[in-house]
Amino acid sequence: MDRDQVAAVLDEAEKALEKGETKLGPSGFWKAVGAAKRDPALVEEFGGRFATIDRTAFEKWAFFSVPSGIGTLLAVVWTIVGFGLILWAYSLDQPANGLVLLVGTAITLVTTHGLAHMVVGRLFGMRFTSWFVGSLRRPQPGVKVDYATYLRTPAKQRAWMHASGAVLTKLIPFFALGPALVMEAPWWTTALLVLLGV
Repeated sequence: MDRDQVAAVLDEAEKALEKGETKLGPSGFWKAVGAAKRDPALVEEFGGRFATIDRTAFEKWAFFSVPSGIGTLLAVVWTIVGFGLILWAYSLDQPANGLVLLVGTAITLVTTHGLAHMVVGRLFGMRFTSWFVGSLRRPQPGVKVDYATYLRTPAKQRAWMHASGAVLTKLIPFFALGPALVMEAPWWTTALLVLLGV
């Protein structure tokens, strides 16, 4: 896809959004994004338009969103709550210690997923615009990247940003196995943690 084709696709995407559309695929937007990922000159010229179109579509699509600063603060606070519950579980007897450990682990697992994306992305120069909930069917919070900074980041670093949340999410249940064994939580706590990790 050359420069003129990308410009035409972006025109179509902008028109579609003005008409109330939320899906960018039919306009060819994501094909243009793919072309831009392979051609830094396209990112330099159209990066701002890519970001504006993506952000506009996101705002029409997201069920709920808050600015990145507020969302990050909430995620950090809830992560602390999750760790606090895990520490509290040490002072409880069975089966309460197992239940509280599982709740603390679940909270930490959900909140640190987006935080991992943000930390790794920021290290590579990406900015983030907001935290969001996409739909009631998928209430897990997500974090929205600024697409201009995303496209200017090398592919390998973009891949690490995407992978970071998933890697941490997979590791947290296994990290929680240590506390479960030390506090002598019920056997089903350990089994659930292993199942969650797997």
